[in-house]
Amino acid sequence: MTADPTARSLPREPLGDAHLRRLIVGQGLAAVVDALFLIWLTLFVLKLSQPGMATGFVLVAVALPRAALLLPAGVLVDRLGPARIAAGAAWLRVAVLLALGALVTLTSPSVTAVALLAALLGVADAAYFPAALALLPSVVPNDRLARVNALVQGAESGGDLIGPAVAAGVIAVVGFDATLGGIAALAALAAVALSMAARALRRGESAGDVVDPQPAEGEQLSTARALGAGLSYAWREPVVRGMLAAIALINIAVVGPVLVGGAVLADQRLGGAGSLGIVLSGFGGGSLAGSLVAGWRPPARRGWTVAGGVAAIGAGMAGLAAVDDVVAATAVVSLIGLGSAFLGVVVVATLQERVPQRLLGRVLSLVVLATVAFDPFSYMLAGVLVPLGTTPLFLVCGSAVLACAALVALSPAIRSLR
Repeated sequence: MTADPTARSLPREPLGDAHLRRLIVGQGLAAVVDALFLIWLTLFVLKLSQPGMATGFVLVAVALPRAALLLPAGVLVDRLGPARIAAGAAWLRVAVLLALGALVTLTSPSVTAVALLAALLGVADAAYFPAALALLPSVVPNDRLARVNALVQGAESGGDLIGPAVAAGVIAVVGFDATLGGIAALAALAAVALSMAARALRRGESAGDVVDPQPAEGEQLSTARALGAGLSYAWREPVVRGMLAAIALINIAVVGPVLVGGAVLADQRLGGAGSLGIVLSGFGGGSLAGSLVAGWRPPARRGWTVAGGVAAIGAGMAGLAAVDDVVAATAVVSLIGLGSAFLGVVVVATLQERVPQRLLGRVLSLVVLATVAFDPFSYMLAGVLVPLGTTPLFLVCGSAVLACAALVALSPAIRSLR
């Protein structure tokens, strides 16, 4: 099934390429803001208290509302339209950053106060992520979806690659207050760009060029029924079900083992814990390359590309079991990053094209949830396997991802994707 084709003609007339550029700039800046703020928040909490529970408490305060509200936010996106929700969430993010800036500048804040404001950012993220993904197919033709997704995800990968160094360096030079002010200014620029895109989209809707997504009969009665309809659709459609399962399994088998197991590997084989930063920078570089390649040359046979991307991630995880120097480890982790980013662009573009517009927010909220909700399980898995050694850890996780790649390749619905 595909979304309304009239919506995909929107970037040509009357909104044009300038509108599309604003949308890309807005989403790209929002991704950079996320990367910079995460480092700022971590370092600021470390300044307030000793390393340990306080840092974890604040990061959990961001993560919990984001994960808990993603699915209801998907319903809201489908009811009110992604343009309104994306712009509103972007401005909520600006308001929270300004409030946090005032708190930091004018008072001596407690960890609890910082955590409460950080939780509001988690709320904004829960609304923003599915809305931003669902907004793209409303304004981008099918043949440009992969390229636009690649640009947005490339900005996110670039932020992850340079964000830690930039944020830490700026904090060292101008301090926490001024750095947070700069982050808030970037967030405001992102909100302005997204708001301009949203207004242009609504003008197109008012002119009759776009049909605003309407809930199916019976879905408007309650949020629970609307959410159930989205979950039911995702379960019934083999392509959606298979891709969500693959994303969730990769998240469980990669995130914790790479971070936890990578730290142990660096300490035991790579010359010290400091080498972990070099290795993880390889992941960021690979992610940036994977995003750009996916946009520059969209695959003709998407099904086999999805299977190949999953297999590349599995091979990289298994390969970490054999590395014994920083160069090899960085190269292998770069392969994992490349496969992850390439896979992300292809999967998101495929779902944006195939899922009905009225269900798109709910389905894409499931994609985001599958990406972020399983981190605790991934860390638990790493904690259980690390005592056995890094070699068993990476071999088990790599084998699980390779088995997932085989299952994806055996699925007729995914294998036949073009």
